[in-house]
Amino acid sequence: MASASRPIYNLFFRKNFTMLGVVFASAFAFEMVWDKTTDKIWDKMNAGRQWKDIRAKYVESGDDDDE
Repeated sequence: MASASRPIYNLFFRKNFTMLGVVFASAFAFEMVWDKTTDKIWDKMNAGRQWKDIRAKYVESGDDDDE
């Protein structure tokens, strides 16, 4: 196991600025995946109750504005 982790350590964690880049990039990627996943769960649990689902019932066509 140590022989498999040595190249990863040398590539990503040996230098401080490289490790910080990996940590920040990983956190950014995780945050994007987490947001998309939780948004899909929220939309599924609240389907039919959100503005995007019921907007057509309350908004007239966008061609004529109130003047």
